[in-house]
Amino acid sequence: MTEKELHKIFSANLRARRTAVHWTQAQVAKKAGITVNFVNDLEAGKKWASPATMLRIAAVFKMEAYELFKPPHAFPDNLGSILKKYADEIHAAVDGTRHSLLKEAEAVMK
Repeated sequence: MTEKELHKIFSANLRARRTAVHWTQAQVAKKAGITVNFVNDLEAGKKWASPATMLRIAAVFKMEAYELFKPPHAFPDNLGSILKKYADEIHAAVDGTRHSLLKEAEAVMK
């Protein structure tokens, strides 16, 4: 991956996070302690933020800074709901198996 590609990912992720929570650039700027113009330049890929500023931006979105560098679609946006669905299905299968085993055990005990 090149620096240019990394910069593009960072810019796109920042914009995507901001729009996902329906915030303006001004809101992000105020929360992160930076200027609106700087947020605009970051999203446009015109400037880089310092590591300290990246940490503040990540904190604004309640995320880790590295997440701003994940390529799009590295994980689907709905990964949490997908994992919950599978966890629910696994729990249901385990509960069903446990119920069947208990019935078999009761039958043997009679």
